[in-house]
Amino acid sequence: MGLTKTDIFTKHQNLIANQLKALAHPARIAIIEYLIKANSCICNDIVNEVQLAQPTISQHLKELKQAGLIKGSIEGKAICYCVDEQALKTLTTYLNTISKNLSTKNSCC
Repeated sequence: MGLTKTDIFTKHQNLIANQLKALAHPARIAIIEYLIKANSCICNDIVNEVQLAQPTISQHLKELKQAGLIKGSIEGKAICYCVDEQALKTLTTYLNTISKNLSTKNSCC
């Protein structure tokens, strides 16, 4: 298998790429939206909201957590999740910067 050569990119570029990759699935977008809407740590309600099987939700949560977009804490036998606000701010700042740079750029095509 080929190397991804991520080491030739900055830490920030790799962070943003990992966050965007984690968001590149509609179920994960739905999970993030639900966690923001709920405005609290959520344990089991995600399955009912997103309407996917528990193992599928668990895999999506794992991907979001590995990308640093959500946090999880153990409460009894359950793991409760919430968004990592700082991670989302970092991603928002990056996307806003791109948008701002595009709005001031002359069209070349």
